[in-house]
Amino acid sequence: MEEFFGSYKNQILATVITLAVIFFLKYLLDKTIRKIGSISNIVEARTILITKYVSFLFFLISLGIIAFIWGINFQEVGLVFSSIFAVIGVALFASWSILSNVTAGVILFFSFPFKIGDRVKILDKDIEAEEPYLIEDIKAFHISLRKENGELLVYPNNLLMQKAVTLVYETEETPDGSEET
Repeated sequence: MEEFFGSYKNQILATVITLAVIFFLKYLLDKTIRKIGSISNIVEARTILITKYVSFLFFLISLGIIAFIWGINFQEVGLVFSSIFAVIGVALFASWSILSNVTAGVILFFSFPFKIGDRVKILDKDIEAEEPYLIEDIKAFHISLRKENGELLVYPNNLLMQKAVTLVYETEETPDGSEET
């Protein structure tokens, strides 16, 4: 065991430093995302979803850095990864709309001017309703909109970014934390 630590002292130290830096950066970014979420009155579930995306990204980055530190032969591993990425690429190409909806969900988290409880009208020729919709929930793939009569419309995030959306009624928070229109 001592021989292992003696032989790989530099790699172990570099790995520990890398993990410490990654965890620190992840902590700072999570804190920043939560602050943006609270300042923008974004629902906690959406904030948690974005922090999960960031955690996964940091995991992939740290995996790559640690593989570089330990000197993994990328030519041998490259064949395995290229095969995996080819299969994933075909799957993502076949379901490109899912990827675009997730990307749109992340963009909407940071820049969507409406929040849950607002009433909006989507100017889309495929939606025949003239009355506004109540935003019930905003998920990673779609937004849930409800009419006055109870009809539910599940609208994809990528289309929400492509269509004009008008705010009809904005939800206002009262001093006691409840919402009113």
